[in-house]
Amino acid sequence: MTSFSANPRLDVFKSNLVKDAYFSPNYEFPIIKRTVLKPEEAIPFDKASKSINFNHWIHFYIHDRNFERLWNNPKQYLAMLKRFDGVITPDFSLYRELPLAIQIWNTYRNRALAFWLQNNDINIVPNIRWGDERTYAFAFEGIEQGGTVAVSTSGRMRDKTDRYYFTKGLAKMVDALKPDTIISYSSTPKDIFGQYMEQGVEIIHIENYAITIRKVVD
Repeated sequence: MTSFSANPRLDVFKSNLVKDAYFSPNYEFPIIKRTVLKPEEAIPFDKASKSINFNHWIHFYIHDRNFERLWNNPKQYLAMLKRFDGVITPDFSLYRELPLAIQIWNTYRNRALAFWLQNNDINIVPNIRWGDERTYAFAFEGIEQGGTVAVSTSGRMRDKTDRYYFTKGLAKMVDALKPDTIISYSSTPKDIFGQYMEQGVEIIHIENYAITIRKVVD
């Protein structure tokens, strides 16, 4: 990595994002420090540049094409991101039909940007994304146990198969990371999250931005 870091033009792997990081033992993801922050309002990254309300967190529960530019040129957005209360880390897709290599790469990109943001003194909550059973080996790696993590139910509740994989993966995540608090973006079905509330996990619901905007308009 050192040779690429010495010349930014050659650093197509964005190795500078993980400079000085400690890495997890299996997939060598940069390790993200535990956070106890609890965001209650968030706006999507692609709306943040026009926002004047900085008492929000930024989230990435939008199509990947709308935040790929952050990966390509993260320094360009650093000043903007620092204006807000914090960042729920990027939600690169783990579609089940994607080759597993791409799903591992997208998980790495989540961790790399999370580490870089944290290393630049930006408040973060790590976003956790999984797919099917194949992803459990790496989807929770690189995140310190306890504290706060974020998930999104957006687009994963209507289809029975998607709901099944979300529910099963959530159980695996709670077992692996033992979070004190789970931020749930979009919806918080009681039949899915209720058991964790009973176990003492705090569940914080952040309303889908589209619904929030409709309420403002109405």
